[in-house]
Amino acid sequence: MALIAILPGDGIGPEVTTEARRVLERLGLDLSFEEAPVGGAAYHAAGHPLPPATLDLARRADAILFGAVGDPTCDSLDRHLRPEQAILGLRKALTLFANLRPAKMFAGMEDASALRPEVARAIDLVIVRELNGDVYFGEKGMRTTADGLRQGYDVMSYDEAEVRRIAVAGFEAARRRRGKLCSIDKANVLETSQLWRDVVIETAADYADVTLTHMYVDNAAMQLVRDPGQFDVIVTGNLFGDILSDQASMCVGSIGLLPSAALDVAGKGLYEPIHGSAPDIAGQGKANPCAAILSAAMMLRHSLGEPAAADRIEAAVAAALASGKRTADLGGTCSTREMGDAVLAAL
Repeated sequence: MALIAILPGDGIGPEVTTEARRVLERLGLDLSFEEAPVGGAAYHAAGHPLPPATLDLARRADAILFGAVGDPTCDSLDRHLRPEQAILGLRKALTLFANLRPAKMFAGMEDASALRPEVARAIDLVIVRELNGDVYFGEKGMRTTADGLRQGYDVMSYDEAEVRRIAVAGFEAARRRRGKLCSIDKANVLETSQLWRDVVIETAADYADVTLTHMYVDNAAMQLVRDPGQFDVIVTGNLFGDILSDQASMCVGSIGLLPSAALDVAGKGLYEPIHGSAPDIAGQGKANPCAAILSAAMMLRHSLGEPAAADRIEAAVAAALASGKRTADLGGTCSTREMGDAVLAAL
């Protein structure tokens, strides 16, 4: 029996993970579930956003279904106690270095995109984002300059082993899809990006069947809205990947539709919707659970060896959306639970 750790977190996290769990339970697979607090909820309950008991559960579990973290009541805390440190801590402690963020236009949803329908219809890409390095984990702090001015600093850095590891993940993802990999960097001005590009080119020697291209991040942001259909797999660093994947979500209509997987080298993963905790709508039944449900599908495919069950979930979400069921973020009137019911009915 596979153990699933459910970490609902803050805001709308509990609402969307509830719907994802309902879908998983309906499949009749040999799964067990154990829940623990994380983020602001964990801080209020245990004085830390990632308590030892929660981290222990994450280590014991075969896979982790994560909701969202972010609590305005914690904004004045020291940085190491803020909710967001929980997800960063989990990624680091479990060595979850490869973040897979697919973005695909669902049939019939073209009108929800900010792009023209004929442009949006072509979106079918995966962003492979590195998760353990870059400015998020580099040296950081506040200091005073010689002129007496306050100065904040965050160091961006990668070593070649970190770049090679995520490059391999990108090439492997491209090999499973259409065989095209675009590496995104800023090598014209950043030494970190120059090393990134050099190592990606070196790694390409082992993947003659994959076509490699390079693009600066500012151009990539433009191309994502001009011609997103040109992309198959994108590989990029932590900061650029964070920004570009959120942009991609709006290209397909809503951040409430995009799932993600954060994987270690063995395939164990943490699965979460890429949206935040949305405290302004928490508890109101307005959240879109589709990204959390699709994250559960990714969990079945990448960590639990159940690709057929994953296909069933993805087809059910597509069918529910095609039938006209939509939450408020997509211009519809369905509540969180009603959207979950629609997916279950299609399943």
